[in-house]
Amino acid sequence: MEPDLELFRPLIEVQAVDEILSCNQRSARFGLVLTGAQAAELVATRHRALGENGRIEFGGGIIQKIIREFCDSPYLTEQNYAQTLNGLVEIFYTYKNETLDRISDDDLIKLMNALFDGVCRGSLELLEGRELEKIARNLRFGRDLDETDDEDDGGDADEEY
Repeated sequence: MEPDLELFRPLIEVQAVDEILSCNQRSARFGLVLTGAQAAELVATRHRALGENGRIEFGGGIIQKIIREFCDSPYLTEQNYAQTLNGLVEIFYTYKNETLDRISDDDLIKLMNALFDGVCRGSLELLEGRELEKIARNLRFGRDLDETDDEDDGGDADEEY
């Protein structure tokens, strides 16, 4: 008889919350601290995002990696910290699928951070809807990650014939 894995879910979630809260030691240096309820919400977001994207994850290090990578962002404040982390977790799992898993977890998180702090200037909407979409499209079509659509044919779309 196989064990019912749902029986272990509460224990796994408690452990995940504790691991997330341990990141407060680092993030507190930047004025960013999560409460237990906010950490539990992040675990729930991860669980939902995994399901929505048809993914399974063993271990829960992604949230901690996102926290460590993003906690020094100039665009995060105590007021938007938890909400932004929830958005980043959702975006991460969406783009693991959209990039066909061709980018490692660590590299995707670093790329997300560079874009978020750079051209997106703290906008999750630009990160998800423009920058990561462009990168995913380029990966699917075998182009360089930073190639733009107007480089496809070398011509000018406004050119008259």
